[in-house]
Amino acid sequence: QVQLVESGGGSVRTGGSLTLSCIASGYTYCMGWFRQVPGKEREGVAFISTLSGYIWYADSVKGRFTISRDGAKNTLYLQMNSLNVEDTAMYYCAASTRSCARVNPSWTYNAWGQGTQVTVSS
Repeated sequence: QVQLVESGGGSVRTGGSLTLSCIASGYTYCMGWFRQVPGKEREGVAFISTLSGYIWYADSVKGRFTISRDGAKNTLYLQMNSLNVEDTAMYYCAASTRSCARVNPSWTYNAWGQGTQVTVSS
C-alpha cells in the first residue's frame, strides 16, 4: 500500500499563494488533490495521470492552480495562486496504485493522505 505524506498548507490572505506537496512511498498510476469543507461533499480539485501526463482541473480552479509531478522524487505538487476564501478547505492528496480509467472520480483512488488545511482570509 502506498503511503502519502502531505505538506504545505497554511493561512494566507485573499490573493495569496500556497504550494502543497505530497510524497508517495511507491509508484502510482495517477495522483491528485481533493478538498473538503465540513458539512460539504469532497470536491475534486486537480489530477494528473502518471503514464499519459493527462491533467484535469475543476472549473473553479482553472487558471489559478497548477498541478505537477516530479517522478524522480515521487512527489506531487499543487501550486495555488490567486487564492480566495472559497478555497478554504482541508486538502487531501490521493493516489491510485491501479490503472486509472478516469482521473477525477474519488473511486479511482485507493491511497489517501492525512490532509493539510488551507485557510484563506479576506
